[in-house]
Amino acid sequence: MSQTQRIPVVAGVLLAAGGGRRLGGRPKALLEHRGRPLVEHAVRALRNGGCGPVHVVLGAAADEVRALADLSACTVTVNPSWEEGMSSSLRAGLGALAGSDADAALVLLVDQPGIGAEAVARVRSAYRSRTALAAASYDGERGHPVLFGADRWEGVAEGAVGDQGARAYLRAHRDAITLVECSDVARAHDIDTTEDLRHLE
Repeated sequence: MSQTQRIPVVAGVLLAAGGGRRLGGRPKALLEHRGRPLVEHAVRALRNGGCGPVHVVLGAAADEVRALADLSACTVTVNPSWEEGMSSSLRAGLGALAGSDADAALVLLVDQPGIGAEAVARVRSAYRSRTALAAASYDGERGHPVLFGADRWEGVAEGAVGDQGARAYLRAHRDAITLVECSDVARAHDIDTTEDLRHLE
């Protein structure tokens, strides 16, 4: 198979390091959803949506998450700086892919159980080249997951600060983003507070 016919490798990057400060310190990865830890549902969404390999970035209670959740088919990276916010986890996840054969990274957050394989597959299908930049949108509003072609990783990592993740990078490159409407197949709510726990099943 020639280089032009090679099926692009889109790695899944799951950011699952949060300590759930507003949830009384319960690590988000271990919140229960349909009888299993939330992190397992997000991994399944990435895998069933066509991403592989799947990289999981852990932080808070990483040893406990590894013991209680089935992450056997994933590459796990532990972010020692997880308390600095989502950006440090995004940098850790992209850093773990550096030098791999991945053409793009599709980034998903562990605390959005309403986003499943269908939304992942739609955003993944927006890959065109290693400069690709795509994101799910919900009624026109940009959300997750987000796809970054490999040529963009360095710039994304450089611009990632605090709890903003790739927000600044995406703002600066908004004209290049392919928005993929997903509101008919996914719900983009976050699990941030005890009030949000009602979104878990």
